[in-house]
Amino acid sequence: MTGSGRAPGGRTERRRIGVLVLGNLLGGVGVASGITVTTLLVERLGAVELAGLGQAVGVLGSALAAVPLARLAARRGRRWSLGVGYAIASLGAALVVAAATAGQLALVMAGFCLFGVASACNLQTRYAAADGVAPEVRARTMAVVVWATTVGSVAGPNLTALGRTAGESVGVLGLSGPYLLSGAAFAGACALIALLYRGDDAKTGTGDGGAGPRPAGIGALAALRWAARRPTALFAVVLLATAHSTMIMVMVMTPLHMQHHGMSLRIVGVVISVHIAAMYGLSPLFGRLTDRWGPLRTALLGIGVLWAAVTLGYAAASGSSEALTATALVVLGLGWSLSTLSASALLASVEDDQVRVPLQGAADAGMSYAGAAVAALAGPVLAAGGFRAVNLVGAALLLPALALAVTLARRPVVPAG
Repeated sequence: MTGSGRAPGGRTERRRIGVLVLGNLLGGVGVASGITVTTLLVERLGAVELAGLGQAVGVLGSALAAVPLARLAARRGRRWSLGVGYAIASLGAALVVAAATAGQLALVMAGFCLFGVASACNLQTRYAAADGVAPEVRARTMAVVVWATTVGSVAGPNLTALGRTAGESVGVLGLSGPYLLSGAAFAGACALIALLYRGDDAKTGTGDGGAGPRPAGIGALAALRWAARRPTALFAVVLLATAHSTMIMVMVMTPLHMQHHGMSLRIVGVVISVHIAAMYGLSPLFGRLTDRWGPLRTALLGIGVLWAAVTLGYAAASGSSEALTATALVVLGLGWSLSTLSASALLASVEDDQVRVPLQGAADAGMSYAGAAVAALAGPVLAAGGFRAVNLVGAALLLPALALAVTLARRPVVPAG
């Protein structure tokens, strides 16, 4: 970002942030409503060894969309990128419902891929919030938008039973019913962004002032090469990928772990709800902490909290305690929140206008590709070694970020770019 930026206090700025908050709330409802039953739906149509593939394909869809959406944001503005993304996700939810009812697993997977675009949109709203904002309030401004996901994401899993009933009442497969709610939520987010969002920061190359296409800057690969030569930016990219991978590895297998130990779908929904609440609920506090401590210190705390989470998850593998499983998932969500917000703040601090948005898209793509890979592995890991093995692999995934963090901690603190 060039210049001193603006504080999020003006009327236009409050409206811009308000639209992002509401859009993220609807996006959170949509993602969480579907994600709760994804592994269960795939197991129903396939086998336990395939259960992780549904989440993997959804995360892959997010990864595939991240760079094109960032390119669209750089050229046409955030309104276009977010609106188009939510529209695609709504179509994906409809495809899941239709294909699941017909028993067509391959088409369900295609629907999951399109559905995953919503996650890319939800992620990019945090960067939209940071566009042009003054550095001293950047993290907390991002955190306000991220926090909105809490309401939607907590409500989503608790609508699982309602979605199943609604689906059965209209003649579709019950487990696909929650995707009816998802599709409606994404359509609402699309309409909200398209009609009401107006970015106004011409310096970022992401305003929506009607000036026409803008230069898109460098490509995603060039942005990653740029980051590879700058340790702080490289750490931010790696931390996003590793923290997200650890969270995905454990979270996607938790519903199966719980059901295999006799816990009800209602309890599964509650546990996933508290996990997602932990992912987003304290983000305003963590945003202030990041602005005050600095992103690097907050990132180190996030890595430590994630390590504690997988340790608790290992202890919960016996399945004898619903409370311990829920606690492990809460701590996992807190660690993800600290790590993701601090890494995002580092990426939002990149000063080169031609690099910042492409690098954000590339980092989000890397985050999602890594998550997709571990989600695909999670089912075989659970089948081979149980929930203990899932948490051990989650711990190992943190090691690259930890190594870079230790190296950075020994150097003078420098900006990401």
